[in-house]
Amino acid sequence: MTISCDVGSLPFVGDSKKFVEGAGRFSLYSADESAEFFEKKVLEGLLDKIRVGIDVPNFPQFRDMNEMFLSMMDGVERIKGGYLETKIPSVKTNRSSIPEVMVIEKNSQRIQEKKGAAFEMRICVTGPYTLSSFFPYKREDIFIRLGNVISQIVENSIFNDKHGRVSLVSVDEPVFGLQDDALIDFGSEGRENLRRAWESIFHKVKSKNAQTLMHLHSTVDELFWDIESLEILESHVDDPLQQKKNTKEKLESTDKFLKASVAVNDFDTLIKKRIAADSREKLTESDVNERIADVWTGIKHGTVDSEIFLESVDAMKNRLVKVVERFGAERVPYAGPECGLKGYPTYENALECLRRVSSAVKSFEK
Repeated sequence: MTISCDVGSLPFVGDSKKFVEGAGRFSLYSADESAEFFEKKVLEGLLDKIRVGIDVPNFPQFRDMNEMFLSMMDGVERIKGGYLETKIPSVKTNRSSIPEVMVIEKNSQRIQEKKGAAFEMRICVTGPYTLSSFFPYKREDIFIRLGNVISQIVENSIFNDKHGRVSLVSVDEPVFGLQDDALIDFGSEGRENLRRAWESIFHKVKSKNAQTLMHLHSTVDELFWDIESLEILESHVDDPLQQKKNTKEKLESTDKFLKASVAVNDFDTLIKKRIAADSREKLTESDVNERIADVWTGIKHGTVDSEIFLESVDAMKNRLVKVVERFGAERVPYAGPECGLKGYPTYENALECLRRVSSAVKSFEK
């Protein structure tokens, strides 16, 4: 049976500086105002995802994901243009678990009571390749070092109690495959180190009885097929992975699965589609961009209803049907948006998208 999950991020409403400060304070078990604010916002976000019907919600991702994990490391220093390794990176002793997950574990009984049943959740971590892109001076062994830190954070963040548990862990590698990188050329030591780093993280996840998933923005480089402990692949709506004829064969031969991406997360794309559908004349790219800017201005001033640009339940369901027909229901355990929804105009828009995703998945199962 296919069930719904989400990628994580949502638009943030409130004092973002106070939220970031509260994340640090909460991980120190502080009870000050910022830590309480952080706890409240994380809990509200997760409960809202559950309320709109997401079966396996990701913790609400309100912070910059890359900065979030780099801030948990000793041995890295911010410099102009990125970061520098000052010694072998390690997990800070007082930052060893994801604060958002700490909030959810602390409040697991309350979440269960609100849901009416034990809950399952997804957590996401930035992968070693994407984190390495913030280091302008790096060697081929950086993937191993960063992977070791991510493995420790993952191990410390997975929980399982009678009220709820982490059932799915995603390693997010949005940068992988989007640029030529001699460090991971075929046959190179760096490429093998990256494979080993991924394998180490996913092996740790599986040892904690959670499923493993990789979130990708490009699947041109197919190194992910070689990761034995990786179970589920996730990419964008129009990614070739969901179109290629040999994907089904590769899924079966490697015993991997797909998360069906059924909702577009880029709001400019959604606006552009609506403009094209409504226009009776051929528009130049310049015309389209100008109209997109006008729409955003209208949304900002409250003269344009941003909800009209959201995709319909039927559109999402049709995408899911096509993926399942192509690969088989047994190979598609999850469905959800293609990426996070932080770029949506409002928090309510993002929740409405998730509600429609949930409805599409549930109607498909009927």
